[in-house]
Amino acid sequence: MTAPDDTVLEVSDLITTFDTDAGTLTAVDGVSFSVRRGRTLGVVGESGCGKSVTALSIMRLLPQPMGRIAGGAIHFGGRNLVTLPPSEMLEVRGGQIGMIFQEPMTALNPVHTIGRQLSEVFLLHRTKDSGEALQLAIDMLRKVGIPSPEVRIGEYPHQLSGGMRQRVVIAMALACKPAVVIADEPTTALDVTIQAQILELMQALQDEMGMAIVLITHDLGVIAEMCDDVVVMYAGRIAETGPVERIFASPSHPYTRGLLDSIPRIEGQRKSRLSIIEGMVPTLSELPRGCRFQNRCPYRIDRCAEQPPLETVEAGHRTACHRWRELPPR
Repeated sequence: MTAPDDTVLEVSDLITTFDTDAGTLTAVDGVSFSVRRGRTLGVVGESGCGKSVTALSIMRLLPQPMGRIAGGAIHFGGRNLVTLPPSEMLEVRGGQIGMIFQEPMTALNPVHTIGRQLSEVFLLHRTKDSGEALQLAIDMLRKVGIPSPEVRIGEYPHQLSGGMRQRVVIAMALACKPAVVIADEPTTALDVTIQAQILELMQALQDEMGMAIVLITHDLGVIAEMCDDVVVMYAGRIAETGPVERIFASPSHPYTRGLLDSIPRIEGQRKSRLSIIEGMVPTLSELPRGCRFQNRCPYRIDRCAEQPPLETVEAGHRTACHRWRELPPR
């Protein structure tokens, strides 16, 4: 299938494995999606479903030597990032694809100033003049809403609040105006009010710069607020994918339904009983054959021992469930 002209990143049948003492384990198994210019794609699922490994695979930042991309392709700018030489990947990473990491205290170097770390991005991709790089760093800090950037530029990460550190990480990811930004749980470590500020900042910068965003999260509220399209992952595979409005209105996979039903809600003056998905995401060494959600699924049948294909429900909406046509209405 030919990708639309505004597609900036296309992941096709991605397979990522890890060599461990227990053998070779598959963390991402046949994942495909595309991201379009100016739009936000959400990747959602419980911890351990393969979201972050997918992001690290795109950035070619898998832990070495155990992690590797064992199959598939990642097309960006007319090139396959899977086969790109390390020197060329270095130019793409940070310059053309930026990444906002989950925990800024681990993403930032504690022994270097904010100014030095942000200036390095500009020195690597934009200019060889250290003075110009420092001025660009100050301007970028101002753009992401950090007050007194001329002062903050000389401070260390531990001297900033959590929200300020995350703004610095966003500044580093967007410094070179990348075509795609991957945000891996960008608000997880922040309190609710700061989370809202960070999400508003990302939307404003996207409107200004026009980049595509891949937003990885476990929070369906964030998906509803931020995203145009969504990929629901479970145990390394895609369970369901489609436009956000369609997925929220008519989820076709039991796992997606379980996630949506587990969102707290108030009906009238009373809180509704909180629904849960029984069980846990299987470990990579104990993945069931066939549908990986079958051991937790209330609609399981014998046929679920066979892997369901990703079928089209309607244009742009696909689901991997043998029984999606038979599920009762929500």
